[in-house]
Amino acid sequence: MVNRFLCSVAGDVLSWCRSRQASKHHRTVIAAAATTFALFCILFLDWVSRRPFRIPDYSDPSSGQDTEWVHFTPLGNARKKSAACLDGSAPVYHLQRGFGSGSDRWLLHVEGGGWCGDASSCSDRKITKLGSSKYMEHEVQFLGILSHDPNQNPDFFNWNKVKIRYCDGSSFSSNPDNELEYGSELAFRGKLIWDAIMEELLLIGMSNATQALLTGCSAGGLATLIHCDSFRNLLPQTATVKCLADASFFINEKDIAGNGSIESFYRDVVHIHGIAKSLNRECIARNEPHKCFFPEEFIRNIQTPVFIVQPAYDFWQIENILVPPSCEDSSWRSCRLYILNCNANQLQVLHGYRNSLLRRLNEFQQKPETGVFVNSCFAHCQTWGGETWHSSTSPRINNKTISESVGDWYFNRAPAIHIDEPYPSNPTCVHMDRTWWR
Repeated sequence: MVNRFLCSVAGDVLSWCRSRQASKHHRTVIAAAATTFALFCILFLDWVSRRPFRIPDYSDPSSGQDTEWVHFTPLGNARKKSAACLDGSAPVYHLQRGFGSGSDRWLLHVEGGGWCGDASSCSDRKITKLGSSKYMEHEVQFLGILSHDPNQNPDFFNWNKVKIRYCDGSSFSSNPDNELEYGSELAFRGKLIWDAIMEELLLIGMSNATQALLTGCSAGGLATLIHCDSFRNLLPQTATVKCLADASFFINEKDIAGNGSIESFYRDVVHIHGIAKSLNRECIARNEPHKCFFPEEFIRNIQTPVFIVQPAYDFWQIENILVPPSCEDSSWRSCRLYILNCNANQLQVLHGYRNSLLRRLNEFQQKPETGVFVNSCFAHCQTWGGETWHSSTSPRINNKTISESVGDWYFNRAPAIHIDEPYPSNPTCVHMDRTWWR
């Protein structure tokens, strides 16, 4: 149908040339251009149709077509609480009220988006939606763990659901100690944003929660781990409160050149944002502050039950920890962006990174009330997308989707320790092709 449309467009252009009595030369040039355009579009569509990633089927209710778009709510007490994004604008969140049996149950999802570690990168960030609410879309679609569709989100579909937008560059952990150094250019208020949002949510009903789940993806998942116990302490002691971190178990591993790139970056992040006072006290007592930004160093001290969702071949960690741009050469360029492009030697390096991840998770998974879902997918966040959270094409381990595994853990239905075999063992994986985005 699309091909017939393009041919029609080309024909219309030719007819226009004749009707305008263009010169023979002009008709030839325009006709050639129209034909080239139609051929390009046909080849492009054919190329897209052969791409190895899956395009969601929106005729399937589980794909999220019917999931509501939710408008943002500016933080009402932002000025009073001195809570501000990097550029000084007001933080926002999106709230979808629960219904039925979910009316007194709350699920919070913390948005991710990396960090900034110096004045230059924070200044660049503050003119984007990751540093200013001025650039944020006013509505977002609630999919995956935020969906109100029981087919896509069977355990949490009717809960009160909140998406907390991320605009401080510090995993909601920065403090304004260093602001004087930068005049009025940057606001380091991540912890103040967190406290103000929690206060507002408590006032509008969360203080009566009987069940609650704090979740987050990437840098938002790190915020979830950092604030997990304090979140639990805000709610009634009779409430069931747990935390889920998705693609957030960033490990302190050297890159392929033997450099501690991620540790150096985290040292800068913790310093410029004044994060040390927001980190776990027990961890700080035994480590340099920046090391307590790594979950492996403080997760043992979290008292609230935690579930870790983590792809063993996390593309963000591969691109930024294992093979950062400073180490990239022509032999790694295509591999670090798409695992199917890796040769046997490169796969061995990636398997070694997976083994390091599993070693660091070993102590954690021995704790009671712990949940783990580590698949062998080349992915990053997997809980907020309908395709990866719970659908007919979702990644599975032991025939369980991430949604089913999380539900088993939260409601104590079954043990929830699921660890995949190494790549390429799992045919249900959705492997992200990052070359498409570069």
